[in-house]
This record gives sequence, C-alpha cells and structure tokens, in this order.
Amino acid sequence: MGFKVINGKLQLIQDYKISNGNILKNNTSAYKKANNNLNKNIKFKDVLNNEVHKNLSNSNMFNISNHALTRLRDRNINFNEVDMKNINEAINKAYKKGSRDCLILYKRVALVTSIENRTVITAMDENESKDNVFTNIDSTIIL
Repeated sequence: MGFKVINGKLQLIQDYKISNGNILKNNTSAYKKANNNLNKNIKFKDVLNNEVHKNLSNSNMFNISNHALTRLRDRNINFNEVDMKNINEAINKAYKKGSRDCLILYKRVALVTSIENRTVITAMDENESKDNVFTNIDSTIIL
C-alpha cells in the first residue's frame, strides 16, 4: 500500500489512476471511461506524448514511500496540508534544476527524496540526522 500527496492531501495510491495526464479517482465516471478506453486501440504516439508530459501533470503531487511513512509515524513527525504543499514546491524546484536525489530540510526534518520519481524515500528528525552522512545526494533544499 502506497500513498500519494495530491494538492497537499495524503491519498491512497490504489484510489487513483492517471489517464492522459489527468488524475482520476476510482469509481467516478471519468475513471470508468478511462478504463473502458484501455481496451481500445492505443497509438504509440499518444502513449509517448502522455509520458513526455507526465511530469507536468504530476507537478502538484508526490509519493511517500512505505519506508518513509513508517519513519514519519515512528518519529511522530506530522505534516499538515501547507507542509505538504511546501515540500511539493521544493520537489518542483529541484526538478527544474535537474536534481535527481535531494535532501530537503524542512521544519527540523530531513527528507531524502528521489526527484526523478517524485518520492520521499526516508525521513528523520533533527536528533537522528546529526552526525549522519547523506550519500548519493546531488542537491539540498533548505526550507
């Protein structure tokens, strides 16, 4: 079970689907229409265009890995909707600069993030991040 942050709100991944660059919630008419269209002839050009523009449509969401979610819960770290939007903006900035793996420092929390996958990989609080060496990170954003 994974999670996505869509417009600053935590959502179960299984409740949503991306079709033609649009985020669709399960059991809505648009979702059912997209599912019906899956069996129709799909042109390679359309698939390629969707993949090329995927990052543009995903600029308002990011994933939180199960590992990161567990760490956030274990360490009693809670983010509200504004926090999620700020983290998302940091991911967008890193993406625009060409970053691949980023350390985001936000409210005394260190978030190791895969920018390419728009996924928070792990999280640690201020005490745990002291005296640690973060490797394979090509950028850092301090919020």
